[in-house]
Amino acid sequence: MKRRTFITLLGAAAAWPLAARGQGGERIRRISVLSHLSENDPTAEQFIGAFRLRLQELGWVDGRNAAINIRWGAGEDALYAKYATELVAGAPDVILVATTAAVMALKRASPVVPLVFVGVVDPVGSGLVASLARPGGNATGFVLFEYATAAKWLDLVREIAPAVSRVAVLRDPTIAAGIGQFAAVQTVAPMNIELSVVGLQDASEIEQSIAGFARGSNGGLIVTAAGFSVNHPDLIVALAARYKLPAVYPFRFFVNAGGLVSYGPDPVDPYRRAADYVDRVLKGEKPADLPVQAPTKYELALNLKAAKAIGLDVPHTLLARADEVIE
Repeated sequence: MKRRTFITLLGAAAAWPLAARGQGGERIRRISVLSHLSENDPTAEQFIGAFRLRLQELGWVDGRNAAINIRWGAGEDALYAKYATELVAGAPDVILVATTAAVMALKRASPVVPLVFVGVVDPVGSGLVASLARPGGNATGFVLFEYATAAKWLDLVREIAPAVSRVAVLRDPTIAAGIGQFAAVQTVAPMNIELSVVGLQDASEIEQSIAGFARGSNGGLIVTAAGFSVNHPDLIVALAARYKLPAVYPFRFFVNAGGLVSYGPDPVDPYRRAADYVDRVLKGEKPADLPVQAPTKYELALNLKAAKAIGLDVPHTLLARADEVIE
């Protein structure tokens, strides 16, 4: 019995390299993806589509010399853990992964499978890499933005709504990025601005906290980048509109969903750049030797309809700087 089992396993192992080759005998490289979004999220198609397109430009075509395997984590830690185990079991050559929580799940599943990350704010503070210049380990990639960006959100709130004297910062206190983004805002807040915090973890708690905050006068919101906010833009935008609170968001898609103003990096560009790193890993380079890179494109987006709904006149100076204005 033991001998037959050994032969069966040996035969399966010998057949694996044959199964992993294309029709022309070219080896098919396994590229896995662990997304932080839901499959039916409109932005998911933009992000993954940009990644696929850039891979094709680099010569990696799904079904020909590459096999792309995607899992949708939907911002849920339990799904990250489940899919991390599944993807690692498939012996991928490299994994594209979005957000700190998903990267940590994959690093727990395997300390050796090469990872290229996007959507991570503080990879050093989160323990994902040793340094930005020399990541070490099995992960590298593209930071979402630098903490200095968060400081600019407070300036935007005050510029678009000068009467604001109270600001609630929506952040996730359980991650380094949530703490860091709030600290950046806190550092630049003048004495006449009262800061408070709202946790970004539970929808009902967020609604209760914003409703309580809105009972006071001259309030505004800053929404930081976190798994919950990115996966629930409609909820947060709706709450800001309901209570007529001027709100600043980290990404343009919040403004497209009806939000007032956003300032942050182009969220699609890192996926294109990540494809370049995936290409380099597939060609033999190590994540440990590829420096973590910062965004190269930032954009300011305004929604004039949202401004009118809460009685704001957008300053001409702000309109002149905007990269996108929704009428």
